[in-house]
Amino acid sequence: MRNTSGLPKVWQAKWIDPEPKHDKKQRQSASVLRRVFSMPACTEAKLFVTCHGLYEAVLNGARVGDFVLAPGADDYRKRLQVQAYDVTPLLREGENELRVTLGDGWYRGNNGIDGVHHLFGSDLALLLQLEADGKPVIVSDKTWEASQSGPIRENDMELGERYDARMETVSDWHGVTERNYGYANLVPTETVAIREQERFAGTLMQTPNGEALIDFGQNLAGYSELRFTAKAGQKLTLWHGETLDENGNFTQSNFDPGARNKNGGIPQKIEYIAKDGLNVYKPHFCIFGFRYAKVETDIDLSQASFTSIAVYSEMPQTGFFECGNADVNRLFLNSLWSMRSNFCDIPTDCPTRERAGWTGDAAVFSPTALYLADCCPVFEKWLAECRLAQSKNGRIANIAPKNSAGGFIGNLIQGSAGWGDACVIVPWTLYAVTQRTEILAENYGMMTRWMAFCERRAKKTRRKNRDNPYRDALVDTGFHFGEWLEPDVPPMTAMRNNLKTGAPEVATAYYYRSASLLSKIAEILHKPDDAAKYAKIAENAKNAYRFAQLKNGAIVSERQCEYVRPIAFGLLDGEEADRAADALDELVKKNGYHLNTGFLSTPDLCAVLADHGHADTAYRLLLQDTCPSWLYAVKKGATTIWETWDGVREDGTVHDSMNHYSYGAISGWLFSGVCGIRLTCGTLRIAPKPDASLGFARAKWLSPVGCIESAWRFENDRIRFDLTVPIPATVDLPDGSAHDVGPGTYTFETEGKHA
Repeated sequence: MRNTSGLPKVWQAKWIDPEPKHDKKQRQSASVLRRVFSMPACTEAKLFVTCHGLYEAVLNGARVGDFVLAPGADDYRKRLQVQAYDVTPLLREGENELRVTLGDGWYRGNNGIDGVHHLFGSDLALLLQLEADGKPVIVSDKTWEASQSGPIRENDMELGERYDARMETVSDWHGVTERNYGYANLVPTETVAIREQERFAGTLMQTPNGEALIDFGQNLAGYSELRFTAKAGQKLTLWHGETLDENGNFTQSNFDPGARNKNGGIPQKIEYIAKDGLNVYKPHFCIFGFRYAKVETDIDLSQASFTSIAVYSEMPQTGFFECGNADVNRLFLNSLWSMRSNFCDIPTDCPTRERAGWTGDAAVFSPTALYLADCCPVFEKWLAECRLAQSKNGRIANIAPKNSAGGFIGNLIQGSAGWGDACVIVPWTLYAVTQRTEILAENYGMMTRWMAFCERRAKKTRRKNRDNPYRDALVDTGFHFGEWLEPDVPPMTAMRNNLKTGAPEVATAYYYRSASLLSKIAEILHKPDDAAKYAKIAENAKNAYRFAQLKNGAIVSERQCEYVRPIAFGLLDGEEADRAADALDELVKKNGYHLNTGFLSTPDLCAVLADHGHADTAYRLLLQDTCPSWLYAVKKGATTIWETWDGVREDGTVHDSMNHYSYGAISGWLFSGVCGIRLTCGTLRIAPKPDASLGFARAKWLSPVGCIESAWRFENDRIRFDLTVPIPATVDLPDGSAHDVGPGTYTFETEGKHA
């Protein structure tokens, strides 16, 4: 449930800085702040708190709330969330003690692929106000004291934490400094908390090279909890990684990028110095992407236990799928786990190397995400970051919130088609499922500014395309990632080609897509003039696309994506789409039933084939298990979705992230295609596409309109369909029959030959 308890009516609290000095060159210990106070009994007490960095608050020895990595990820220059906690049960009449520990976090820790630190500042600071029965009783001010002699000696969200358990009794208290940072960027928390979720017991083993290794069985984002007995001063170091190398040994090579290797890379390391006796520890201010942990210690671990703890935003699972193929079931779980691993306050690309809120990733995965989990609050919070990151000229940043100091990614390649269009696609996707018009209204200004930017860009046409009569609607300038990560096209080759050509096929298609959606949105928001305006832009973009891409009414290309995209977006008319799907089908067969689509069109590939008479080919693609394919990773033991199709090559070498959700968008088709559950703007259609290769399939979706279930099973020469719908629905069966049904549970049968 969202925290919507707002801000204090009046801030009496002051920003307080606990550190005597700020050192940008050296990692510092976490700061502990405290205030001892007396108060009478009260009926209701609320604690408002935020900080520069991350905080953990403890009142009378009990942790306040369960929000991990609070106050969350933001562009702190423009927006900083304040959490409000009911602390009535934790207070007592008489003397109380409130302690707050501050860590570096997103604010001044390592960020992004470049590992930039001190992105928002070099300070740590606390702002806190405790109100009892509506009146401030304790506020952060110069009466507080602080110490840097606590047990957390170093902390960084990406790099790790060094903890000395011998220093848990904090000493060396000193005064704090009041700072005038103001309150203008403070906002109430209106999203869900980041919390500890599932736990996995680790198995201690030895690698071929003799190292001690813990296998937790599931790749995830979070941290490990340690429990062991030791003598004071003994050390234990854990290095966390996603996979093993070709020899079965621990490695981090797949997520250590570029120049950061020269500076120690991304160690994802815990250094723990023990106290006498039982030691129980889990990190405070870091999370890692990992399945394995390498152990270095002289401590006897024969009685030790290690547990990995998943950490992600509170978003209950809403989509459940099972079929007769165990590998497909694992693929579904891999999609779910990559989503969990990357929805930490905002949707990100990976939990190791970048942790960046890439717009393109969110756009392609959002339809699937809404089947899998109750994730609207995470998307809505992230859209607020997109609004803040939008340039004055309307260009949408490729990453939101800011997590880079600049450079090539930060400055030069913003506004890519398919990425920037997330500002339209994601709000529309949320609305189409929830029918909450406030999502559209809240983001409408961002959408229209983006469309104005696209209009201006479209009018700048390259010389070679000026024969296009609709050239003012052809997008062939600016930087675009294009299809991105096609399995047989090296990324740098794709980038150079896109710089040369402007990627007009991709960019113009998305110009049409966003304009056509924006026309619908304007109509929903009762803006008829805008609706007509954007419909005209869409019409011109469609004509520009067709003139450039069609030869005698047909697409001529060897790339699967150049068929998928126009069919999925509605850029082809009538029989043109069927002919294009036929040609796509032949390309897939020619490629040995392997896909060669990339980042943008892969989510629509199976749907386009199945909806145009080629469900058999769609299933052959789904069940393909040699690279490139979805099940190749499953056969290699993956428990999450990889960034690239060949993240573990046939020779065992590993590369790139093992935890990117984007290609997991295929799980959306398991719901919308295999089981046929399609909910759009309050209209429910069930149109399953069964295939004997799975034997059976069943999906359950706890949707905003209620529980929807769709199952089918092959029984001899018949197919049985069992459906439950909470609202009126149209049921389209593969034998061509259609049934309008009311809320309830239904069973249908057709002949098996229609599979």
